[in-house]
Amino acid sequence: MVSSSTSAETRFRQDSGILSTGGLLVLALATLTAGWFFADGLDALLVAWQLPEYSHGPLIPVLSALMFLRELKAFPAQPGPKSDRWPGVAVLILAFVVGALGKLARIDDIVAYATIIWVAGILLVSFGWNTGKHFWPPVVHLVYMLPLPGVLYYKLSTWLQMVSSELGVWILKLLSVPVFLEGNIIDLGVMRLHVAEACSGLRYLFPILSFSYIFAVLYRGPKWHKAVLLISAVPITVFMNSVRIAVAGLIANYYGVEWLEGFTHFFEGWVIFLACIVILFGLARLMLFFHPGKPSLADALDLEMSGMMAQLGRLRLVRPSAAMITAAGLGLIAVLAWQAVPDTRNIAPERSPFANFPRQLGDWRQAGPEERLTPQVARTLGADDYRQATFQNQISSAPVGLFMAFYNDQSKGGVHSPEICLPSSGWEIAKLERVDIAPRLGVDGEFPLNRAIIQKGEARMMVYYWFQQGNRRVAWDFAAKFYLLADGIRTGQTDGGIVRLTTPMARGESEAEAEARLLDMTRGVIQPLPRFMPED
Repeated sequence: MVSSSTSAETRFRQDSGILSTGGLLVLALATLTAGWFFADGLDALLVAWQLPEYSHGPLIPVLSALMFLRELKAFPAQPGPKSDRWPGVAVLILAFVVGALGKLARIDDIVAYATIIWVAGILLVSFGWNTGKHFWPPVVHLVYMLPLPGVLYYKLSTWLQMVSSELGVWILKLLSVPVFLEGNIIDLGVMRLHVAEACSGLRYLFPILSFSYIFAVLYRGPKWHKAVLLISAVPITVFMNSVRIAVAGLIANYYGVEWLEGFTHFFEGWVIFLACIVILFGLARLMLFFHPGKPSLADALDLEMSGMMAQLGRLRLVRPSAAMITAAGLGLIAVLAWQAVPDTRNIAPERSPFANFPRQLGDWRQAGPEERLTPQVARTLGADDYRQATFQNQISSAPVGLFMAFYNDQSKGGVHSPEICLPSSGWEIAKLERVDIAPRLGVDGEFPLNRAIIQKGEARMMVYYWFQQGNRRVAWDFAAKFYLLADGIRTGQTDGGIVRLTTPMARGESEAEAEARLLDMTRGVIQPLPRFMPED
């Protein structure tokens, strides 16, 4: 009888071991096939993590894994079949669909975003809906390792530059330092400091946001405390970046700009980063002071980390469930299906270079040689071809400036909106509206563009600009990115560009008079434009 019982127990352990090994193999297969399919997104992450503002990226998966193991301790092991794994399969299908769209459009960042959806899905498949849904904090935290979409990055960077510059100049004035701000250029009289993109605060805004997220998760106070801690990371970073700019202004004013290079600049950034962390802790301590019972910060933070690594042993409980086998099958099908998709790589369209653009457009004749951008501005622009020139006619004394840029492939960057570039160079956008000038041009269909009035001191200019996406003229930069995604998926074409016309406005000149020049010049530009910005 004992022998029979022992034999049964032995068979049970053997069967459990076989199931455990099979479950791990299926999970490994699901992970490998997904990694193969999402490889473009993972490569994009590795490239982004080499940039200073995303250099914290490699730490995010590690921290998320530790958060997951910490959360897992709260849920006892529940071996055996589960009937609530299939919602995870639906999430996995969504991940592969989003990833496929990103691969078709050749926008690798979208593939990276889809990878996080896959992580959420595989957790739901592994633990079932009732348990897996509680692991959303570590999954959401993975978002902090992703690069921002280009249009959002440049808008956020420009806003941070402007706000930080204004606050930094305000601090300098409080310290009786003579200073003047022009866009994001700080004029100290004897020298001018440009608040570069690297000093916008993004370099440590993203890691501080990640830290504040973890801090809020570990914090055991009221939910509104958690919300304050999470949201406060942005204003704290902006303010301390302003302090950084003010310190840089002081150093440059008294010791010279050369002191801002090398170790001093690096050390200054780390000091500001640590100061932001200290302020975040101080804010939490302040809120706890007004909390009933006045708990200490150590009591309010759940820092219990013991036993987390033991949770890794629960991998042996993974069973080759139907949902897990389906997850592996989905990855395998996605990889094989993608091999059958025809190559839709963007082929640079046949076009004439801007060097051949006419130097006379109707009554407008190019005045002087073509203007070239500085190497730094040209690198930031990142265009494959551009042209900048000034045109004049015999009727009007005021010239019109023409700027055109073309990109063979916008999936890795693309056009920068003048809404970003103009304020950075010191111009204030006094008025901006999107208008359809087709009726006034006498052309069929729509001709939407942006019409802006910009000013710098007493100087004023009127600006026309639009984004050219194939045969579309688009005014809104977000819409241009949407059409880029749609065209990339539909045809694989991701080329496009921007056209900008500017004219100075004399004192007392009406908007109608200035706009008449831009309209007349636009008529001349759009005639030869398809040869240089293909519409097919």
